[in-house]
Amino acid sequence: QVQLVESGGGSVQDGGSLRLSCAASAMRLSDYCMGWFRQVTGKERKGVAVINRYGFTNYDDSVKGRFTVTRDNGKNTLTLQMNSLKPEDTAMYYCAAVRANFCHLGRADFAYWGQGTQVTVSS
Repeated sequence: QVQLVESGGGSVQDGGSLRLSCAASAMRLSDYCMGWFRQVTGKERKGVAVINRYGFTNYDDSVKGRFTVTRDNGKNTLTLQMNSLKPEDTAMYYCAAVRANFCHLGRADFAYWGQGTQVTVSS
């Protein structure tokens, strides 16, 4: 059964950086389009970044220029480098996967989800 496990969350100051990782198992990462989503309690889960099977990326406007998503198919790992963090980036962050060449920032595209890792940015 496909499993996604996020790590790397934590608490940082405004302007700080964090690096999130997503370890995938029971799947070959190279066969999947991958994404990162985030959710604040009581609000809708929103797409942050996606990376397709060919390495092309797309970002939500709110994180462009600050976040970078990468994939290491050899290690079956997805990463989200987050720089210049702001208090409004505070959320639970989720890794997601779909067996497809392409995907979008919409939640409905994705079939598999991790349990999430909390990111808190204080001012």
